[in-house]
Amino acid sequence: MNFSIPVGVSNRHLHLSQEDLESLFGKGYSLKVMKDLTQTGQFAAEETLTLQGPKGSIEKVRILGPVRPETQIEVSMTDSFKLGIKAPVRESGQIENTPGVTLIGPMGSVVLEKGVIIASRHIHMHTSDAEKFQVSNGQVVAVASHGPRAIIFRNVVIRVRHDFVLDFHLDTDEANAGGLSNCDLVTVISEDSSLPKQ
Repeated sequence: MNFSIPVGVSNRHLHLSQEDLESLFGKGYSLKVMKDLTQTGQFAAEETLTLQGPKGSIEKVRILGPVRPETQIEVSMTDSFKLGIKAPVRESGQIENTPGVTLIGPMGSVVLEKGVIIASRHIHMHTSDAEKFQVSNGQVVAVASHGPRAIIFRNVVIRVRHDFVLDFHLDTDEANAGGLSNCDLVTVISEDSSLPKQ
């Protein structure tokens, strides 16, 4: 599995439900596309929000589209300290028993009971990439970075779908630890047995 994968550094962001979007921006509101993202159909919106936690707030947090069935906020561990919450490391969509925050928009605010996670590092793969790498959806691998701050990332979950584009997603804390930037290359080095297969 000695193939290179481009890095995608994921800064704090959130995905909104249509209901929460309208509470924050007004009835019938639609997100405005600022730029398309690597993954098919995903985009960074022009709109941003403020996150308010028990201890602090973070302004100008980017919304990613399109809207989703449930609102989800993805932050780094550093961000969670600033907000004053204990966000768990989770895969996207797994928001049960997670902390909430208050979202503040131009037309109102939304108090969330749940939804804040630290996204687990993962690799998006097209089905053809999974065949080349000889891995399957949900498999857990280890990934090596290169350069002066080379590091091995364990517990990296493979996500396979026919519309995914090859990309290693990690947050800003993790990228800084390895001295990584967008489009740097990393290498899958082994299957990682430290986590159960999904």
